Amino acid sequence: MQISSNIYRPLTAGLLLLALSFCAEAMDLEKKVMKAKLDNGLTVLMLERKFSPTVSLFIRYRVGAVDEIPGQTGAAHFLEHMMFKGTPTIGTKNYPAEKKLLTLIEKTGMTLDQEKKKKEKADSKKLNQLAARLKKLQSRHRQYFVANEIDRLYTENGGLDMNASTGQDVTTYFVNLPANKIELWARMEADRLINPVFRDFYTERDVILEERRQRTEVSPDGKLYESFMNAAYAVHPYGRPIIGLKEDISSMSPSAIRLIHEKYLLPENIIIAVVGDIVPKATLEMINRYFGKISRPSAASSGLRANEAHPVEPPQNAERKVEVFFDANPSLIIGYHKPTAPAYEDYVFDVLETILGKGRTSRLYSQLVLKNQIAESVSVANGLPGSRYSNLFTVFSKPRHPHANEELMNAIFKELESIKTSPVTEEELVKAKKQIKMEYIKSLDSNSELASILSYYELLMGDYRYFSNYLSEIEKVTAGDISAAARKYLDVQNRTVAFLNKKSKENKDQP
Repeated sequence: MQISSNIYRPLTAGLLLLALSFCAEAMDLEKKVMKAKLDNGLTVLMLERKFSPTVSLFIRYRVGAVDEIPGQTGAAHFLEHMMFKGTPTIGTKNYPAEKKLLTLIEKTGMTLDQEKKKKEKADSKKLNQLAARLKKLQSRHRQYFVANEIDRLYTENGGLDMNASTGQDVTTYFVNLPANKIELWARMEADRLINPVFRDFYTERDVILEERRQRTEVSPDGKLYESFMNAAYAVHPYGRPIIGLKEDISSMSPSAIRLIHEKYLLPENIIIAVVGDIVPKATLEMINRYFGKISRPSAASSGLRANEAHPVEPPQNAERKVEVFFDANPSLIIGYHKPTAPAYEDYVFDVLETILGKGRTSRLYSQLVLKNQIAESVSVANGLPGSRYSNLFTVFSKPRHPHANEELMNAIFKELESIKTSPVTEEELVKAKKQIKMEYIKSLDSNSELASILSYYELLMGDYRYFSNYLSEIEKVTAGDISAAARKYLDVQNRTVAFLNKKSKENKDQP
């Protein structure tokens, strides 16, 4: 859960005083945040900051890859793509005519997909006819819409950093705009939330398949990470890739995207954060005017709730290992199951993450990269792959030639074991806490970062105030807490290890 940078900057006395003043500012910021709930249950967080005539706007949905159903992995990420395609009023030249074509395109595409599912029994002539018909319909459709209209409207109105992201837990849309353009944002975002038009669906499906190919299938790091997560989570959906499995993407239907979109429309799963040069009362009225149109869910829609129960990952009782072969330099990932925030252990592992892997003086970097020179790189991450459910404490590393994965793995295990038996020094503990403070404080300096932090914690923790209490909880962590957590969770039976090795004559035929 830690918001951090990979760069360590030693603290001077002046910076330490600055840190203390910013701790007070974090508490002050918390008091200035205005929280409101619309009648439909949607939550709005507002923070007035007059540093510049701009505003940062975040919309977060408690919907992610973890909320997909089997056979439709990647639907949440696919929907994120489709939400940029416009609405009946944005991006269309003649929506009544366009709508008829979209219906024909969907019907033809689904018929083609059904024939493809027959595989070797598929009628090749029918496949060719359907593919040709789909291509012709898509070509006709292009005359009825304007591509990238949402992007153009934001850009022409001074929008910066417009983007979106899909994770295991959350989907986010954000943009920075001049303060006098909030109503433009509210009108556009509410429109594409309530009335999205899934234009270019089958073309976009090919784009996402190529994205998956680049990020996973031809990427050694991507392939290793996907294999690692799949091994670490045998039951819980955290083991599924956010982008989706190839076979699921290839057959993804508009109806599958509509199903995940229905979860977007549950106001209880939506957090809006607005930080910048605003008048809170007027801003809230404007947001309510547009987003208040979303109806409160009925009892009949309860099955669509994004926070519905997921299979619980059972305790791991034996080490899991997976090996990936690739024509690339070797690397490895080691992970251990642990509780997620706001459990106290999560704060403890944030501190341990810093002690082990943040900066050149961290334990793993100084020992494995600088002193013994058996690693080319090493990093540590607490809280993968998400934070709604129990997650992982993870070490990533690449051996330096001629050293191999096994030797590097054992060296990492040795360092982790030393945490259990020999408490970290007071110097290490103080330095780690100072570093966490400075990195966290730095994140409070930006309107965009603040909007991100407030909306994230409100959505996942149920209370944006988590950010203002974070440093006081970190300050409580002791060397004894760290050793106890290491003994409890960094155990061989709770461990998953993934190796990436180069293909050899013996394994060249393996996938």
